[in-house]
Amino acid sequence: MEDSKKVKIVSRIGNVTYIIPEMQNLQRTFSAREEKIVPFEELRRLMYVPGGRTLLEQYLIIKDKDVIEELGLDVEPEYFYNEEEIKDLFVNGSLDQFLDCLDFAPEGVIDMIKSLAVSLPLNDVAKRQAILDKTGFDVTRAIELGLTSNNPTENKKTGRRAAVPIKGK
Repeated sequence: MEDSKKVKIVSRIGNVTYIIPEMQNLQRTFSAREEKIVPFEELRRLMYVPGGRTLLEQYLIIKDKDVIEELGLDVEPEYFYNEEEIKDLFVNGSLDQFLDCLDFAPEGVIDMIKSLAVSLPLNDVAKRQAILDKTGFDVTRAIELGLTSNNPTENKKTGRRAAVPIKGK
């Protein structure tokens, strides 16, 4: 594959940064779900940077299957899951499909599942339990904490004073 071939890559979630010393310390930073087009040479060289392979397999999505094959990356079908596919899995997917996703998805997809399970929220109790069993993340508790801290009635004034105000000077 030619080094100059342009390849689209996307950050799964959060910020991802890498530096490639062999390319004059090229530094590339991605925001959550940000897409960039980079030359194949950059990805090939990233494979030799410590942690580079992990970034490509777990936290970035390469949108070209030929490039994935050329780099020799070990990816499952869940590697390509995006936010919309995860939402669909929450609503329409069977529990077995969901469990397979939790077993085979890269860490970036698991992080996205946890985040979406709280923000949507995920209403399927069995799927919440599966997330807890597989990752240790308690979706129900996270939702409760989120609702508690944003509950407008919690900070409501009671109408009673604890002390008598000081009368004017």
